[in-house]
Amino acid sequence: MSRVVVVGNGMVGQRFVETLRARDVDGRWQITVLAEENRPAYDRVGLSAFFSGATPEELSLVPEGFYDHEGDVCLKLGAQVTEVDRDRKVVRTVDGEYPYDALVLATGSYSFVPPVPGHDLPGTFVYRTIDDLVALRDYAAGRGVGAVVGGGLLGLEAANALRLLGLQTHIVEFAPRLMPQQLDESGAAMLKVQVEALGLTVHTATKTERLEPGADGAVKSMVFGDGQELGVDLVVFAAGVRPRDELARKAGLTVGERGGIAVDETCRTTDADVYAIGECALMIDRVYGLVQPGYAMAEVVAQQLLDQPATFKGADLSTKLKLLGIDVAVFGDAQGELDVVYADPAYGVYAKLALTDDAQTLLGGILVGDASAYATLRASIGGPIPGKLADFLGSGQVEGTLPGTAQVCSCNAVTKNDVFEAISDGCKDVPGIKACTKAGTTCGSCVPLLKSLLAEAGVQQDKAICEHFAFSRQELFDLIRVRGITTFSQLVAEHGQGRGCDLCKPTVASILASLGNGHVLEGEQATLQDTNDHFLANLQRNGTYSVVPRIPGGEITPDKLIVIGEVARDYGLYTKITGGQRIDLLGARVDQLPAIWRRLVDAGFESGHAYGKALRTVKSCVGTTWCRYGVQDSVGLAIALEERYRGLRAPHKIKCAVSGCARECAEARSKDFGVIATENGWNLFLGGNGGFRPRHADLFATDLDTATLVRYIDRFLMFYIRTADRLQRTAAWLESLDGGLDYLREVIVDDSLGLCADLDAAMDRHVGSYVDEWRATLEDPDKLRRFVSFVNAPDAPDPSIEFVTERGQRVPAQHRQPVVVAGTRLPVREVDP
Repeated sequence: MSRVVVVGNGMVGQRFVETLRARDVDGRWQITVLAEENRPAYDRVGLSAFFSGATPEELSLVPEGFYDHEGDVCLKLGAQVTEVDRDRKVVRTVDGEYPYDALVLATGSYSFVPPVPGHDLPGTFVYRTIDDLVALRDYAAGRGVGAVVGGGLLGLEAANALRLLGLQTHIVEFAPRLMPQQLDESGAAMLKVQVEALGLTVHTATKTERLEPGADGAVKSMVFGDGQELGVDLVVFAAGVRPRDELARKAGLTVGERGGIAVDETCRTTDADVYAIGECALMIDRVYGLVQPGYAMAEVVAQQLLDQPATFKGADLSTKLKLLGIDVAVFGDAQGELDVVYADPAYGVYAKLALTDDAQTLLGGILVGDASAYATLRASIGGPIPGKLADFLGSGQVEGTLPGTAQVCSCNAVTKNDVFEAISDGCKDVPGIKACTKAGTTCGSCVPLLKSLLAEAGVQQDKAICEHFAFSRQELFDLIRVRGITTFSQLVAEHGQGRGCDLCKPTVASILASLGNGHVLEGEQATLQDTNDHFLANLQRNGTYSVVPRIPGGEITPDKLIVIGEVARDYGLYTKITGGQRIDLLGARVDQLPAIWRRLVDAGFESGHAYGKALRTVKSCVGTTWCRYGVQDSVGLAIALEERYRGLRAPHKIKCAVSGCARECAEARSKDFGVIATENGWNLFLGGNGGFRPRHADLFATDLDTATLVRYIDRFLMFYIRTADRLQRTAAWLESLDGGLDYLREVIVDDSLGLCADLDAAMDRHVGSYVDEWRATLEDPDKLRRFVSFVNAPDAPDPSIEFVTERGQRVPAQHRQPVVVAGTRLPVREVDP
């Protein structure tokens, strides 16, 4: 068996190992991976998810058990390579030597730090590894202002990290615009407007002259080329990367003038037994700074080692990212003979398509603010636009059939023909296509297109909710409603099998609650609830719970504010204003919840349903009451809507907003339903959402009077609740409707299905039967018995919950430890005899 040593276990190095192992069916190669970091390969492209709560384990790219096969593949963590001895064909680390027959350098790159005076002061960071992020997070605690040097892809990622850490954030870019390598002037200007709307400050065409220390020696200010000074508490350098080629230089391999290990089109270096792949490789005078070309190089080397001819054919440099929550996509050659531009400054959308001079061939494009058409457009490069150009300019959407050679997944070079071949081989769903082709397994932007291709291929996808029911959620809803079923036991006995699971039980519980089958903790329903609904509170990472009283429309009296403050003070709860105009009280033990809610209920508060798949908030601006631009009473309408739909259970949580004028301060278009005031009434928008895949809501109707507006919202919500799939947001549900918005308008305005009277009656029943769940719980001793830390010691608090003080408030002491993902420490406590 021959030996291949891989130096580096980044994304590209890991891809090479997986590819070689999968294709080396005869077991010709023994693989040894030497990783400098102390953790296996992780998703460096998605690194910023760390600041949104993702753990290093969740970012890992290494399949469980992958390196457990001693003998054919071995991973050495914390093994920094110090030398490559090409004469003896060994790689040296501090701990030993590793002989090789073939060597693959996948050492990646390092962060470039401009040599400005003060660049190495305490309080300066780079943004490259998880350890970098941990150090940044720890240093940022309790500090107020941060700056990022660099306004490119990495700089905007770093800026988002500072924002998530709660710092006032500045972006300093030497070039005259953001993302100068990818965007044109107009696209960058649109991006800058959106970034600044998030509260960040952008300094373009600004040179960082030096960093100045404070009295403690740490960075205190930035001095710019024009002499202006900016006070900062920390600085992150994200000004680009450079190839890590020091090992190659030391070993006498040829490197480029500006860095990078020189390789030919087979990825061989000037030593025939040494290969270089990824960001450390200089391929025909070019270093690629994206992961997709590195993956292609990994494939080439794996084939070379198996004596299969392969060469690097170049790479698709298309990019689709969500920067600071803003969609940005660049694909193909964005400089064509003919440019077609669509811009909507009111909603921050910019699109540019580059075409040949006869407008028949798409060359590339830029999308800012809405990149939903990216997958289809990118796959259409080299051919005609897949749809009418006028439709695209009007809606930002395209429809059409792609040619078989269109590349569906550029990260893994998968074409439409490849997907169809996988389907013909038996793949009947997206996970199957992922496993067969790897499409959708890297950035994931092509997953919606995979679903479309399944439909185009005529694949009827299984809609069964789980193995216990051969029905979709919508079918279960109809069964329960029409048959008058009131319990899970009856449903599974008559229409299912087995005892149920974590998928079907909460789904049925939600349906029963939507149909008004009593309190969620009543009788058998209590056993169906997931962890949050089980305790009517949101489980946090340290096993405590959050308490969120409802504040309709965000309006609250000083007396109620005082009550919340007193409760937080008396129970030592961490308080935070949420994005939905409510106050989060975090850190409550399960045994404290009833007492906390007793005081809140007595003061007139209701449950805010922050734990359930139900209506959360109706956000508002101050409207005509205070705002000089307001044209309608947005606060009054927001309160009325929130009180009307409070407690409404749905397939997914629901958020809404009402803006008092077109300035849109309540951000209504990012909600499930949004209302924006006009001089003549209200405009209604439907199907927006934030989260993982943000989407602007679509304009459904204009200049509505209040009664008509409420009637349409009633029907929209009830139709959604009855027909959506499990955990399907309104945005995805609306996109899944055959006919889309026009069909929805036919149903709830024109009553094309004859359902409107039924939908109206259902909403009337909900409004008329609403009971606050926490008030009802406090009045029921049986329900209160579940709120204990130990079933055999109901008066004892959980001693494992510990806090420390941070920025003047209590936070979990173990907030850097693994997260509690389910359940609480309920069952039994060991008692000394």
